Amino acid sequence: MNRERICHLLNNQPSMIRNRTAWCLAALYWSLACATYLISLVHCQISFSQEAIAVTTASLPNHPEIDRELEAFVAKNEIAGAVTAVVDKDRILHVGTIGNAKLGTAGTPKSEPMTSDTIFWIASMSKPVAGVCIMQLVDQGKLSLEDPIDRFLPEMSVLKDDSGKKHSITVAQLLNHTSGMRELSEPYSSNSLAEASAKYANAGPLHFAPGSKWQYSQTSINTAARIAEVISGMSFDEYTRKNIFEPLGMKDTGFYLTDGQAKRLAASYSKNEQGELIPAPLFLLAGKKPTDRERLPAANGGLFSTAMDYAKFCQMLLNDGTIGGKLILSPSAVTRLRTPSTVELTTGFTPGNAWGVGVCVVVKPQGATAMLSAGTYGHGGAYGTQAWIDPVTGRAYILMVQRANFPNADDSEIRKSFQSIAARIQ
Repeated sequence: MNRERICHLLNNQPSMIRNRTAWCLAALYWSLACATYLISLVHCQISFSQEAIAVTTASLPNHPEIDRELEAFVAKNEIAGAVTAVVDKDRILHVGTIGNAKLGTAGTPKSEPMTSDTIFWIASMSKPVAGVCIMQLVDQGKLSLEDPIDRFLPEMSVLKDDSGKKHSITVAQLLNHTSGMRELSEPYSSNSLAEASAKYANAGPLHFAPGSKWQYSQTSINTAARIAEVISGMSFDEYTRKNIFEPLGMKDTGFYLTDGQAKRLAASYSKNEQGELIPAPLFLLAGKKPTDRERLPAANGGLFSTAMDYAKFCQMLLNDGTIGGKLILSPSAVTRLRTPSTVELTTGFTPGNAWGVGVCVVVKPQGATAMLSAGTYGHGGAYGTQAWIDPVTGRAYILMVQRANFPNADDSEIRKSFQSIAARIQ
């Protein structure tokens, strides 16, 4: 019964009956409305709102096959726990929370279970964020990927190879790991990117002529972030917050955690020779706390995030840079971000890959990427995290774990198993 019918019936009743009937019909109408709303919430595929709406894990869609597969890895002490997510352009298709964020200890015997808002150190999953920041500046006409970096960072004009020959590195070469720049022996000892950049310029001769080889470079990504600081006049932390995290509603993503967020940070573990999981430090912090701001906003691997937050970032890219009516990147910038620029070079960390702007791109799917489409792009993290964005199927796959000493996290059985099942979700 719709509202017009209710009004018609009320208008043709005596006043006393009409008043009582009004209350009854109004109560019936709102009960039906509430029931309809609740039914929509538990539908198997719910819309991914960009607003900060609290959602319980029980209300999120879940595919038990993924959970069972991950539970097997928990049982074998490969990981303490995991959060997994699969999304398309505007929907959450799966969220799974398996095992524990913190294992019990002698002092604290009770374990803390994983939840959908557990926070992880995502390490090198920070690099695609740096790529998006640079492409935003390209969109604004403030730089070109072919610009020499000493145009923005004069200290980089001293870069030379072993023979003393000077070389000019482009912004693109920073972000596809072909710069040849050297790493620092203590990469996280600086308190700012400006301080780090001065050290990078004097770290020693280049390994090779820029563009001639591929070599994974933490220094290069942080140099690109320093360029973003110089152009924008903001710290990289502030730039990412204002231009990416806040517009996307990524409220639990950043370089520095609050005290409340730190309580939700998953503990990191490594596996010892006895097959036990033991605590592992976050080397990024260099002995400091995740709440300590006296450390550089490391674009190469300094971000903390949740599976649900990072899913929003992935959805923005699946939507060619726009989501919820908010333009983060132009479609052409997204295309450039995920276009391989190292196809003639041998790259890591698994076969068949090339590199775009801060992202790994699957050129020939195989092994750990066999279930993905050619052109899928994303990045993994040092402690086993991973996000792949497949523009062909319009899906993104997010895996959050905190395991330190995988032989090769990019080629782990956990990633293969999760992605193989997730790719079959209808």
